[in-house]
Amino acid sequence: MPLVPMRQILDEAAKKGYGVPHFNVNNMEQAQAIMRGAEEVKSPVIMAASKGALKYSDMLFLRNIMNACIEKYPKLPIALHLDHGTSVDICQTAIHLGFSSVMMDGSLQEDGKTPRDFDSNIEITREVVNLAHPLGVTVEGELGCLGGIEDGIGSGQEKLTDPDKVKEFVEKTKVDALAVAIGTSHGAYKFKIKPDPDKNLLAMDIIRRIHELCPDLHMVMHGSSSVPQELIAQINKYGGAIPETYGVPLWAIKEGIKAGVRKVNVDTDLRLAVTATIRKYMKEHPEQFDPRKYLEPSRDAMKQIIMERYIKFGSAGHAFDYEPMTLEDMRKFYENE
Repeated sequence: MPLVPMRQILDEAAKKGYGVPHFNVNNMEQAQAIMRGAEEVKSPVIMAASKGALKYSDMLFLRNIMNACIEKYPKLPIALHLDHGTSVDICQTAIHLGFSSVMMDGSLQEDGKTPRDFDSNIEITREVVNLAHPLGVTVEGELGCLGGIEDGIGSGQEKLTDPDKVKEFVEKTKVDALAVAIGTSHGAYKFKIKPDPDKNLLAMDIIRRIHELCPDLHMVMHGSSSVPQELIAQINKYGGAIPETYGVPLWAIKEGIKAGVRKVNVDTDLRLAVTATIRKYMKEHPEQFDPRKYLEPSRDAMKQIIMERYIKFGSAGHAFDYEPMTLEDMRKFYENE
């Protein structure tokens, strides 16, 4: 199965009412865990490179790791996505390297920290759409600003999405998907108390209202790692010092999926799985020095998290529901839209 436009993966998810997890890739082990998990549960795949990953690994290395996944798993639909592109240039570079989807995070200035105004966000996001759609490439935008900072992205200030501005933004930019700010944040330190439907830590009403106003819009939940407490406990047991923190609970993600969320970004959970596994392994095997000895079990730990997300978000079992589109197919689709 060829590389597919992310738009098709989201369109198909909307038809059957499920969500697709988006996993960030920083190295070979993460990519292998994502693909092995997807193959086992038969899920479509969205794998992404973030600004931090590009700085750590270099876009060429990541692109080739991702292309290896396409070659190794030719039957699975895979979208390669640029996460939080902060300029037209970086989105254009990703497109030229063969990514099938890019995010133009126009909610922030190019520094990835300073909030951008609404009109400027529309202008720069539309510019990326004009570059991407003629090549069949999907574009995700963002309206509102998430809290927290991860991989150098984020203002550290939260600005929830205004549902009344969404329709105008989507109509003027023609984006395929929209990241919305509802109180989630990047990183592990999301909430100091456990989220509860009665505590209003997450503005789920924003998602429901947007879905009412724009029922065909594919929404994206960023900062949606669940921060498993057992992983926090294991890290701290073996020398870590992570303070009490909570992530986005499954009930909130499922509620979002029912109201039009089609992509759910998960990154921190994989980092926690790796760290917890390596800390435990090194404590129990102090004589070891071969990275393969601890990277292999950490890859398996990531795979378990990944499979759980595919299953719980509903994408498991849907990899072969549809005939895959090529970027050329999607280019023609945009021409006729």
